[in-house]
Amino acid sequence: MPASPAHARPGRRKTIVATTIGNALEFFDFTVYGFLALTIGKLFFPTFNSYGQLLLTVASFGVGFIMRPLGGIVIGAYADRAGRKKAMTLTIFLMALGCLLIAGAPTYAQIGVAAPLLIVLARLIQGFSAGGEVGASTTLLVEHATPQNRGYMASWQFASQGLGILLGAVVVGLLSFTLSPQAMESWGWRVPFVLGLVIAPVGMYIRRHLEESLEIPAPPPAGTKRESSLSEVCRLHGRTVLNAILTLIGGTAAAYVVSFYMPTYAIRELGMAPPVALFGAAITGLLSFACAPFVGLWADKVGRKPLILWSRIALAVMIYPGFYWLNASPTPAVLFTVVGLLSITLVIQSVPGITMLPEMFPKHVRVSGMSLVYSVGVALFGGFSPFISTWLVNATGNKLAPAWYLLGMTLVSLVGLYSLKDHTGQDIDRAARPAA
Repeated sequence: MPASPAHARPGRRKTIVATTIGNALEFFDFTVYGFLALTIGKLFFPTFNSYGQLLLTVASFGVGFIMRPLGGIVIGAYADRAGRKKAMTLTIFLMALGCLLIAGAPTYAQIGVAAPLLIVLARLIQGFSAGGEVGASTTLLVEHATPQNRGYMASWQFASQGLGILLGAVVVGLLSFTLSPQAMESWGWRVPFVLGLVIAPVGMYIRRHLEESLEIPAPPPAGTKRESSLSEVCRLHGRTVLNAILTLIGGTAAAYVVSFYMPTYAIRELGMAPPVALFGAAITGLLSFACAPFVGLWADKVGRKPLILWSRIALAVMIYPGFYWLNASPTPAVLFTVVGLLSITLVIQSVPGITMLPEMFPKHVRVSGMSLVYSVGVALFGGFSPFISTWLVNATGNKLAPAWYLLGMTLVSLVGLYSLKDHTGQDIDRAARPAA
């Protein structure tokens, strides 16, 4: 972990720690579902064949992302009105609620079709929570930064995602290694969700002691109507929103395939053992957590757009050869190498990307604007990437199909990047700042 910049006050270090811990808990709760896709498919969709079980499980993983735009809009508006801290406490409570429903859900054998419906409900609640979490937490980090270290501060949001993925992969991997398949299907799959539920109160307690970064606006005079934050974002910053969503699709599609679909791909398509495949996912989380702060410092020096552009080009060049090599030589060493290289390019583009989002909007609608962009982009092209990849492999019979999907998304995203303004080193809170 790099040292905090010299001008970062102790309050900023406290903000980093509190935000990182809480966000890591959220992403742990949200992502372990993806790592348990094969087991959950057997227990909750048993009337289908193995392909149908997998397809429905990754689809229910994607269902959580359907609610992200709504969560981003509702919780984003709440954060812009009541404060970032209250919004972040709310999101971790909702994530814990979804975790509780999954941890205690009866299987299909016990209650029939109501079992998968309960799982879908839990994923919808978690998706709603995640839709507001990223915008509120990233904005809080950025607003505790100076113009010279916003990239470093925002990098901890992405680092915390990596930490959550790392913890989720390690826990599920250890369970898969130590338990028999029968024990794993009987009760072992519930353990990660119980752990997430138990530690959620810790995150809520920490977040209540954060320093608020928003000066709560006074209520409007009687008889006047305040324009909603969503309406203002769309009216004044509509073009920015569209270009930002377009820019986001390349990185988010690749992130969800590499981080969440790759373990399932390695097990189902390449015949690898579950602990080996999950160790590959742990590598992604570890690299994201370890490298993100350094990339944030780098982005503060050279700007956001150059890092996004060149790392995305590198990703486009590496995707197909990586999948080809993995299928030609499906060994753990090759899996770890391919996942590691793709993960590094993801970190280099994702940290400046997530920093740019709150920089595009004025403070009084900042969470709403960022949440809208992030949740819509991730909902459309992130959460359903595992589903699309699974369907493409089956429909085409080509195990390299996910590589072509990622290549297309990566190249299309460069169009939106060209139109965005880079605010590196600028005061994003100056009065009457024009739309990005």
